[in-house]
This record gives sequence, structure tokens and C-alpha cells, in this order.
Amino acid sequence: MLTSLNSRGMFSPMSRKPRIHLPGGLYHVIFRGNGGQDVFLDYADRYRFYLLLQEGTCRFGYRVHAFCLMTNHIHIVLQVSDIPLSRGMHNLSFRYTRWLNWRQKRTGHLFQGRYKAVLVDRDSYLLELVRYIHLNPVRAGLVTTDEEYPWSGHRAYLGQEILPWLTTDWILSQFGKSVTKARTAYMAFVREGLEEKRRPEFHGTGVDSRLLGDDSFMDKCLASTGGIPHRLTAQQITDRVCLSYNIDSSALKSKSQLRISSEARAAAGWLARESGCVTLSDIARLVNRDAGSISSAVRRLSDRMQEEPELANRMQSLQAENNATT
Repeated sequence: MLTSLNSRGMFSPMSRKPRIHLPGGLYHVIFRGNGGQDVFLDYADRYRFYLLLQEGTCRFGYRVHAFCLMTNHIHIVLQVSDIPLSRGMHNLSFRYTRWLNWRQKRTGHLFQGRYKAVLVDRDSYLLELVRYIHLNPVRAGLVTTDEEYPWSGHRAYLGQEILPWLTTDWILSQFGKSVTKARTAYMAFVREGLEEKRRPEFHGTGVDSRLLGDDSFMDKCLASTGGIPHRLTAQQITDRVCLSYNIDSSALKSKSQLRISSEARAAAGWLARESGCVTLSDIARLVNRDAGSISSAVRRLSDRMQEEPELANRMQSLQAENNATT
């Protein structure tokens, strides 16, 4: 439980930030098993969860764009109606917990605390988020190819399975006018992400863990709560990186491929990604690069961090400095 000091200097529970309800908003919802326990034990459990999702689309008006049922956790990408997300998700978790407890003849909590929900800027992140979730079993080492895993929406997007409650038309329309061409392009897009590592921003690690989007999107969502936070700008991030690497900003913008300049550019992109409120495009413009090259540099930097503790410590120190001023 989160705590804070009260007026008497005693620790008291901190109130959780309220859920943000945006009619038509797109959410990445994550349920985790309590204490890491499995939430699905056999096929019947997963099919029951499918049924409850389908009933929810009718009862609460949400649209499911993607999902992945892992063994001890669940990912869902859904778009709400005028009915707040909390009503549909509480109903889903309660009814599924009741089902599993009845089958296993047990009592108690199935899921770990309350579900995680990140309100996502649909125009900027929906395609990447769907790909990220559908490739979760590959990243986890459960399967070797994207088509092997039966408990996600991916096979339905490819036309290999029919799930009437899964909304696939909006995503596929982004890839082509005909269904055949759209599915081919979608498959290619997904496979481009096979080497992608875990992306913390999709799990809520930005300035506000409830949101993922640029400043205008975040301000729009937070306006009703009166909780618009101070955020670092792309310029402030690059300035901080230059200070850390003891280089001038002109070194970031130059065409030089010196290791220190290349690493500094990647570090600025990594910090932007971790912040969740500055885009890679913002950084790319400041360092005279395209967003694709910055994205590739960030991916290589992330891979190096797994093998180089000194680099990982440097990035974490920079991130801590950023968090201290937001």
C-alpha cells in the first residue's frame, strides 16, 4: 500500500489517482494473477473469459480491438462507450473470479489488486500497441512464431479464426482497402516487431501512469481532473543528455557517427520513450534525424543496457533526474 506523511508526521495511506474516463477512449488494460498465480488452468477457463468479454461488449458497449490471454496475466485493448471503463472491468473480473473459484472449489482473490489501465492516444499508438500485445507470447518464449499462439486476437486478424466480439475492421482498414491486402500488410507489420523488446510506456511508466500520449492529449484527458502536471520538453531532455555526456548540442545535430554522439542521441530517444510524454519524432527533429533511425538507435541502446551494467546505471540516473523534476 502506498503511504505518505500526514500533518502529525505519521504514515497514512495515500489516495489512489482516480480513473480517467474519456468517452470513446482507448485503454490498455492489464489483469495480473494475485501473487503471480495462474488465472487460466485449462481451455474451459479461457472460453469462459471469451464469453464474458462478448457479454461485456453488449452490456457496457465497449469494443475489443486486441487481447492476449497469458497464463498468469491478461492484456486487453478496448475502446469504451459513454459507460466508464471501471464498470465493465469490475464486472468482468468479478464474474470470472466467481467462475474459477466455483470450478476449483476455493475462495479469495484471483487478481492482484485493481487492474492496470492506461488511456492511450489512439492515433499515435493503437497500431503499435496491438502488435505489441499480439507478440507477447513470442517475447515470453511460449511460441516461436506469431501464428502459433491460440489465445490472442492475432489469428482472427489473419482470418484464421472467427471471434464475433473482436473488432478488427478499424485496424485492418489502416493497411488496405481490400481484406486480403489488409491482412497481408498487417502480417508484415506484426513481423517487423518480432525483435521488439518490452516497451515500458505501454505499461504506464510516464509522467502520469494512467496516460500515454503527447502533451495535448494528456492535457485534454487531465483537464477534467484539474491534474495537469509539469513535464519536461524535448529540448530539456536533449539539454540534459548533453550535460551528462559533456558534449555540445551541435554534436547531436551533426552528421558525425562518433560513438559518443550516437549514444547521446539514442539516450535522448530512450528518455523520451520512458517519459511517455515526448515522442521520438520530437527528439528526431531536434537532432536532425528521422524518427525511424532514432527508434532503431533506442532499440540498440536498450539491448546494450541488458549487457552493460554501467550503461544501464547511466540511463537510470538520467531517468531519475527527469522524474525528480516532473
